[in-house]
Amino acid sequence: MSIAEFSMDYFSLKGRNAIVTGGNTGLGQTFALALAKAGANLFIPSIREDDGTTRALIENEGVKAELINKDITTPGAAKEIIAGCVEAFGSVDIVVNSAGLCKNVQDILAFGRDEWDAMINVNLTAPFELSYEAAKIMIPQRSGKIINICSMYSFLGGQWSPAYASTKHGLAGFTKAYCDELARFNIQVNGIAPGYYATDLTTETRGDADANQKILNHIPAGRWGETLDLMGATVFLASRASDYVNGHILVVDGGFLVR
Repeated sequence: MSIAEFSMDYFSLKGRNAIVTGGNTGLGQTFALALAKAGANLFIPSIREDDGTTRALIENEGVKAELINKDITTPGAAKEIIAGCVEAFGSVDIVVNSAGLCKNVQDILAFGRDEWDAMINVNLTAPFELSYEAAKIMIPQRSGKIINICSMYSFLGGQWSPAYASTKHGLAGFTKAYCDELARFNIQVNGIAPGYYATDLTTETRGDADANQKILNHIPAGRWGETLDLMGATVFLASRASDYVNGHILVVDGGFLVR
């Protein structure tokens, strides 16, 4: 292909079918809506039932939405999710492993096996299981995109939450390992590592003047990320435009990690 043949159609997801775990709340909803705006149909499993908001946002883009109430950590959940997407739309072209769990504690000795296991199950085991089941569909069709939502803590230590940092380091490693296995089948496996974002989860921190300023001082962009800042990266990694990007963790943090 010559460079003259490139067009903005390379970023289009029209006719593609995507799964976004936890896609009806928080950043997950952002990833789902970004894909919908680019033309993809959305299959969204979540432990939280949709109040109609996410479905309306997606369907307003002229694409289809299927939302199911599902705990991704239960046995057999990954297989059911993949089968559900195929039944609803006919294929699985994109998987975004977005659902995550983070629990912080001030005392390291208060962070025991129960807290560890919960985060390992959601943040690391569930993405592996869903990616494994998705690969069974993507390998025969010789195409697919798997996007794992990593974190700055895929690169940093995890003060107050050793399991979160461990799972996010592990998810980055899994991304590279699965890329190595699946690239020959024209399947791209990449990650997105968000920085500090202005969401409901960070309201308390942003409301603390000292804590807020400490974070801002560490961000060259001088501001918290807005969810809009993640949408372009999501579409890029899900689209044909990124076909030669593989095993990469795309950091979207306003420059936080450079300081």
